[in-house]
Amino acid sequence: MPPSDSSPNTTPNPKPHPTRADYRVFYPITTRWSDNDIYGHINNVVYYSYFDTVANNYLMEAGGMQIPDDPVVGYVVNSGCDYLSSISHPDPIEGGLKVDRLGNSSVQYGIGIFREGEEQPAAYGHFVHVFVDRAANKSVPIPAPIRAALAK
Repeated sequence: MPPSDSSPNTTPNPKPHPTRADYRVFYPITTRWSDNDIYGHINNVVYYSYFDTVANNYLMEAGGMQIPDDPVVGYVVNSGCDYLSSISHPDPIEGGLKVDRLGNSSVQYGIGIFREGEEQPAAYGHFVHVFVDRAANKSVPIPAPIRAALAK
């Protein structure tokens, strides 16, 4: 017999949402008028551009990555986002970054989007980069300077 709509949630101990303290590095993000959708809040797809900005800012700043010139680049192969509350332009926001998993050729970042100064994220998720030799288009080990920055 199929379960009824009134069956209780049987998920034991749901994972709590992250807080500001869970992230190691923060970057200010300037929202734009065009980020808002017809409903008056930041459109869901824009959060992924924020994720991309936060991760790449860290790679350039801490890892010394020169994206236009480096022979090894990071390709996004997976991403996901949970939305907890809406934000709108011109809200001042910040993107928090942490490393959830560091592999040989890939990294999974945890990224939270926060209203400036708030403890709970408006949205949070993950972003996976696989490092690829640009010319060969094949995955390679994460370059040493980038690995050192990610290990922090």
